[in-house]
Amino acid sequence: MTDTGTALQPKRKGLTRRQRRGLSRAVQYAVFAAAVIAFAVAADWGRLKNQFAQGDIARQMFPEVITLALKNTVLYTLSGFVVGLVLGMVIALMRLSSVGPYRWVAGVYIEIFRGLPALLIFIFVGVAVPLAFPGTQIPGGTYGKVAIALGLVSAAYMAETIRAGIQAVPKGQMEAARSLGFSPARAMVSIIVPQAFRIILPPLTNELVLLFKDSSLVLFLGVTLEERELSKYGRDLASTTANSTPILVAGLCYLLVTVPLGYVVRRMESRSQEAIR
Repeated sequence: MTDTGTALQPKRKGLTRRQRRGLSRAVQYAVFAAAVIAFAVAADWGRLKNQFAQGDIARQMFPEVITLALKNTVLYTLSGFVVGLVLGMVIALMRLSSVGPYRWVAGVYIEIFRGLPALLIFIFVGVAVPLAFPGTQIPGGTYGKVAIALGLVSAAYMAETIRAGIQAVPKGQMEAARSLGFSPARAMVSIIVPQAFRIILPPLTNELVLLFKDSSLVLFLGVTLEERELSKYGRDLASTTANSTPILVAGLCYLLVTVPLGYVVRRMESRSQEAIR
């Protein structure tokens, strides 16, 4: 017998999953917009402009902020990247070696230099090395010290990236090279490593962006006026002018390099994913 009472009850109407998702998104947008409006209303834009956006001070920084500070920052970054890439390749091959001591030394190096803050490495290169080897001069002066300090830090990260890239290359590539008469070393250099670099190019570019920012630690080595990078240059002018506009300009110069590099990384990652598909 049919329960007429139950049959006559109206069906409950609720939001579909798509509607609930849209409502949740609308609430999030509303909260974000409210936060932006509250910040815009509460901020004292006059004081901010007076402290961070003095046009006359910003104009006085050009072209020196580009020809000196930004140029030094780029040179420090590139030199550290080259040292880190070469050393990282050696460490990565040691990690993949069949010789036990090579793997142990590479593993210890990676754990130490990934675990220590980059600041300590800069202090070690700038203070401990001259004390340990009195009278020894690092070639290149400050540029050489920065290249070594940044290279030691980045090599630990690059080594793991390179190792992962080499292991991602199908083993059949090595077997095919050996069947053609290639020695293991020649096959690694000619066949495996070039393919690995296509895989790891995005993370290596990302490491370049990180090094660009870490180059600000050069101030702990003690630099001359002609050796200042963006961060040091901005801080010096800020203390001279008693205004923070130079710091803002220095930050914008960092973005001038890091934003395009970040875009390049995303483009390379998307192309790699498309190639995999």
